[in-house]
Amino acid sequence: MIETAISSDTPRPHVVRHADMRRHQRVKVALLGRYMLSDRQEYPCQTVDMSPGGVRLTCAVLGQVGERIVLYLEQIGRIEGTIARMTAGGIAVKLSATLRKRDKIASQLTWLANRETLGLPEGRTHERLVPIQPGIVMRLESGREIAARIIDLSMSGAALSTVTVPQLGASVTLGRTPARVVRYFEGGIGVQFMLPISPDRFHEGLTL
Repeated sequence: MIETAISSDTPRPHVVRHADMRRHQRVKVALLGRYMLSDRQEYPCQTVDMSPGGVRLTCAVLGQVGERIVLYLEQIGRIEGTIARMTAGGIAVKLSATLRKRDKIASQLTWLANRETLGLPEGRTHERLVPIQPGIVMRLESGREIAARIIDLSMSGAALSTVTVPQLGASVTLGRTPARVVRYFEGGIGVQFMLPISPDRFHEGLTL
């Protein structure tokens, strides 16, 4: 459970409790991920809202009601379920998970829900790695190519060391991977990939 010091004169924000989350309270959360249907093809997706028992996705390939689906969501990990219904722009999935897994999902969602409400710093609970070959060429929209070094990366983005700093929101290409600039820090930039990296490619030997 996340606690914060709040004075009696300060309006108290609505904090999501772990116990409430275990009772399948839905949280609006946008997590990038990928999913695999029975055809064993992988497709990108993003969550709309989620509880320990289900998740609503924005995605292009819908599958069939009752079809088994395997999901890999950043900050959540691998989960399985079945397609419960079609929604506007995607699908709703009923999750199949052990009580232990549901409790872990509840903890993760509690943190994500409270992080924005309480203004907490973004945590790096999701896996990040440093590739064996960190050197990369970053290509700007103008076609200009810039040498950069990958500090670390996750399935959805990377931190880069670079002297040239594109504007926030600018589209760039890292190797063959399209991305956009989402933040600055001393000595570099943070980028978000347009599509998350497939789990089977996410290892130290990957190339973008």
